[in-house]
Amino acid sequence: MNDIKTAPDTKNQKEPKGYAVTYPLANFGFMFAILTGTLGGLAVKLQHINNGDLSAATAQLALVTGVGALFALLSQPLVGRLSDRTRSRFGMRRPWIFVGLIGAALSLFLVGSAEDLPLILVGWCAAQTFNNFVQAAITATLPDQVPKHRRGIISGLAGMVSPIAILLGAISLNVLHSDLLRFAIPGFVSLIFGLLFVFTFRDRKLVGEVPPLDIKEFFTLFVFNPFKEKYHDLGWAWLSKFLVMFGYCTVGTYSLLLLATKFGMSVEQQTQYHMYINFISIIAMVIMSIVGGKLSDKFGKRRLFVCIAGITTAVGILFYAVSPLIDKSTGILLIFIGATLLGLGMGNFFATDQALCADVLPSKENTAKDLGVLNIANALPQSIAPAVAGPLILAVGDNGYTVWFIIGAIICVLGGAIVYKIKTVK
Repeated sequence: MNDIKTAPDTKNQKEPKGYAVTYPLANFGFMFAILTGTLGGLAVKLQHINNGDLSAATAQLALVTGVGALFALLSQPLVGRLSDRTRSRFGMRRPWIFVGLIGAALSLFLVGSAEDLPLILVGWCAAQTFNNFVQAAITATLPDQVPKHRRGIISGLAGMVSPIAILLGAISLNVLHSDLLRFAIPGFVSLIFGLLFVFTFRDRKLVGEVPPLDIKEFFTLFVFNPFKEKYHDLGWAWLSKFLVMFGYCTVGTYSLLLLATKFGMSVEQQTQYHMYINFISIIAMVIMSIVGGKLSDKFGKRRLFVCIAGITTAVGILFYAVSPLIDKSTGILLIFIGATLLGLGMGNFFATDQALCADVLPSKENTAKDLGVLNIANALPQSIAPAVAGPLILAVGDNGYTVWFIIGAIICVLGGAIVYKIKTVK
């Protein structure tokens, strides 16, 4: 294979043949693998090993998801930078994707088969690490392979499969009655779709000498100076993404425990309602993933669509906040309404934010590293939100979920508004 340079931006230029199919499928795979556990699988698993003790499950969920997300946080920029420097006859990104796929599948099998908290914690940290090998390298192929004027469309397709992954994760929790299968099957699906991408796309190949990565450079992978003009817009894009994702994470991780604690549902009822709620949310998310990406390309106004996404998501979170305060039947209805608004908001966000981030990258030579730093804004809320949520909810008591969701809504609005600090993107 010849070296493939970063995709040029001409109106007649398109992504390589087949990329628009295999890229979304690979994104679906790694999202399905990790979100099935994050948005319900771990909550069910921990309820089982604690024999239904909801207080213990709440505290342990904060520990497992929080520590696991820290591993995701560290692995994203590291693998991104290493793939930028990888000289291999197989390409720059392909080796990292392959190793990540195998490691993630095995780690999820470990989580599903574990019978105590330490093994679950080890397995989940490994799954987060390897899954982010995959995500960091695959995400870097977008600016590698796709010209700028097509990135909104391709990002929209990738954003569209995220809600499908969430929905199928919710369905699998409901129809699979074994914790092992609830983790192993998503890992296997990710492996299959990931390998399809690995063996079909034309990976970019690095030519020339590459200096070794020293300790000082390793630690600089995780930081950049947003006050420097070169990184100004990258800094605001990072902060906007972090705040919106934090707001979203206030709901997702604890949704099953909300149903258990405030609505008195059994595990079977939790997974059933979780499936219904996600079905409504996903329909809205898929629609907005397609519409948002196309409209942001058409009007060239990425910031407007990200801002609207943050506000819409915040309103959805507020419906969750009110739901425990009224009678159960009305409370469930409010959750369905909130889930619909969450779907509309985050579908729009996933489609347009990824294109916006690709547009503000300061360097073509460090694409994966910079995307890895941006992806910290995806991973860090998954660490901070559960770690804060568990103790806060338990400390506040009866109104713990309401207080937590109100905090999430406020943060989400800030994330949508702050995108207007970006100057080089409309």
